[in-house]
Amino acid sequence: MKRINMLSKSDMVKGQGVLSAHDEQVELAREVMENRAEILENAKGSSDITHYHSINPEYYLSTFRRRKQGALVGYVHFLPETVENSISLPRFAKNIFYKYMISFYKRMDYLVTVNPVFIDKLEAYGIPREKITYIPNVVSEKNFYPLGKEEKRKTRERYGIRPEAFIVLCAGQLQKRKGVFDFLDVAEKMPQCEFVWAGGFSFGKISEGYEEIKARMGHLPSNVRFLGLVDRKEMNQIYNMADVMFLPSYEELFPMTILEAMNCSLPILVRNLDIYQPILFDYVLKGKDQKEFAKILENLKEDPVFYQKSAGLAFTGHEFYSRKHVGDMWKSFYERVFQEEQERKRTEKTETAADRSMVLWKSKKQQYI
Repeated sequence: MKRINMLSKSDMVKGQGVLSAHDEQVELAREVMENRAEILENAKGSSDITHYHSINPEYYLSTFRRRKQGALVGYVHFLPETVENSISLPRFAKNIFYKYMISFYKRMDYLVTVNPVFIDKLEAYGIPREKITYIPNVVSEKNFYPLGKEEKRKTRERYGIRPEAFIVLCAGQLQKRKGVFDFLDVAEKMPQCEFVWAGGFSFGKISEGYEEIKARMGHLPSNVRFLGLVDRKEMNQIYNMADVMFLPSYEELFPMTILEAMNCSLPILVRNLDIYQPILFDYVLKGKDQKEFAKILENLKEDPVFYQKSAGLAFTGHEFYSRKHVGDMWKSFYERVFQEEQERKRTEKTETAADRSMVLWKSKKQQYI
């Protein structure tokens, strides 16, 4: 049986979408490749496909050995421009890291990106377009799904939130690019609503805007609370206790939190970013600034028809990014890689045999001189 080895150290940083994406993808791969390939995780032995989920230096070094065994597949969760406003490091350190990142991607035989916008960006870094495949993220219905009213009430009670409150939720790391300050400013404009942020400083003090955010957290409006890092197993209850998911990020790729909220049939409000258009379509509500965010949230709170329509659009998005749909994409991708790898090895074997059969000397005696 073929072997696919998933290499990842994304669990080194808790509370980030890359870890959630890894867990979901590995589970899905086991499901769709059952009886076709054995799915391994961080195995030492050889494999037909080595699928890199993170870009650790030891993984880079392993590519020289593993390329002899089979195909190298890299998962593209970020590029220099998406990391720029996530962590705070000296410019020289960032430049070194960015060069390393692109070098890692260039070592791969195949790249998979979760947003089609990144195909052009990767090509601009000198990576051949034919090496890049778009496969979106996916979230399991077993882990994220709508709950009943009683379960929602109990969750609100556990977090000390009024049963009748209209809850605006954001889930994500605490970084400036996530729109933390817009979230707080809108909360101040809407004291009639409760604003909850699930997530913390996943990168600690090097998180971009750490000091500014900490200072602002010291003077929070009474209708705002930060839950800190929340275990993913508890996030289904968090989404379900909320009334709307509000993600005012300035930069994203394909947030797992949006897919998770979609699964829970939660209306979703995001900033109107170009990068969302090819993946979120009309499944979410979009605003350009704080004024529009507040107006849309107010409409969701006061207009039941608008609310139900928005929730329905979000759930339609969940159906579009179903496990069946995305699973078929992964199955087709892996099958193609297996086939192309087999053809590559056959060609190399043929070329090697041809080289050995070449007559390099007119007489055998000359071969040993």
